[in-house]
Amino acid sequence: MPGQVLRRGDLSAAGQVAALAARHAEDSDAHRTLSPEVIEELIRVGFCRHFVPQRWGGVAGTFTELLAATATVGAGCTSAAWCASLAAGAGRLGAFLPEDGQRELWGDGPDALVVAGLTPTGTASEVPGGWLVRGEWRYVSGVESSDWAFVCGPGPESGQGPMFFLVPRADYRVLDTWFPTGMRGTGSNTVVVDGAFVPRHRAFLRESMWRGHSVGSTARCHTVPLRVASGLLFAAPALGAARGAIAAWSARLGGTRDPASGDRAAGHRDLAWAAGMADAAGLLLQRAAQVADQPSVTPLEAVRNPMDCALAVEQLVNAVQRLFRAAGTSGQFAGEPLQRFWRDVHFLASHAALRLGTASEPYGRQLAQTARGKAGGPDEAGGG
Repeated sequence: MPGQVLRRGDLSAAGQVAALAARHAEDSDAHRTLSPEVIEELIRVGFCRHFVPQRWGGVAGTFTELLAATATVGAGCTSAAWCASLAAGAGRLGAFLPEDGQRELWGDGPDALVVAGLTPTGTASEVPGGWLVRGEWRYVSGVESSDWAFVCGPGPESGQGPMFFLVPRADYRVLDTWFPTGMRGTGSNTVVVDGAFVPRHRAFLRESMWRGHSVGSTARCHTVPLRVASGLLFAAPALGAARGAIAAWSARLGGTRDPASGDRAAGHRDLAWAAGMADAAGLLLQRAAQVADQPSVTPLEAVRNPMDCALAVEQLVNAVQRLFRAAGTSGQFAGEPLQRFWRDVHFLASHAALRLGTASEPYGRQLAQTARGKAGGPDEAGGG
């Protein structure tokens, strides 16, 4: 499908997606998947091609651009923003395939919708020319509309480490297993592969992705170590959710459902507090995106970025929580955008990549080493 590139600094296209996604948000929540119209628009404006190498017609874009566009979409629908961000991230995995694999994936154009099962739960048996892959991968967002799926499994050779295998849509089926309380519209169902043959040119070692060892591209979006950038893909939709909640609260203050006159000042205080928290979180994420886009990072920056993403999401949860509690009973009815953003941001914050406790320890350790004048080298998949 022809794609309109996400131009640097031009968010008008993302704003169009946000408006469409907002109109469909209640239906997406009810049906546990995005509407075809929203998926088509996400592809049209360029999310799938954002990290595709330029030689295949892609953008090889920046994380700063993706953060801004994803947050814009998220203000309309968190689930749509999540699927957009992860589609860009899954497409980025293609840059680690051998050249023939990239040609098979993008030879007909850069807008293939790729999804990914990141946990190495499957198996791969080596056969002449490739592998037979089988297994189940849970929580694969946007899979119903996908063209390809990267699935992860243990490498068939001892000590080799996990591998990613690229499987075409005809070789996997989808189980309807997605019944969550939040992020319902992501359609994060289960991928099942029943002994599909994957040729060697459609596989790569997971370690290559961790360390940024891409094939045929020197663009920073392909050479940045994974830990420096991955948190942004999951945190950006939360920034949009908080902005959407703030917009919903502002409408309540200025619309027909104003709080009682005695509560108006309190409503303004709640709004200011939430907006300030969201702005602070946005600045943290913007810094993290700028670091990911740098030609190289220091060991301290490498471990600070995951912490910044987790801390930002913690602040965004608090911002939405403040507004939701202040809304009272009327804000909790089905169909109210505020309760949907509240469910989404709490659910999103539970993702493993956004756990503050896990992310803060390496950063604190590196800070202590730096303060003692003993700055250590990069951790695994750290600076680079």
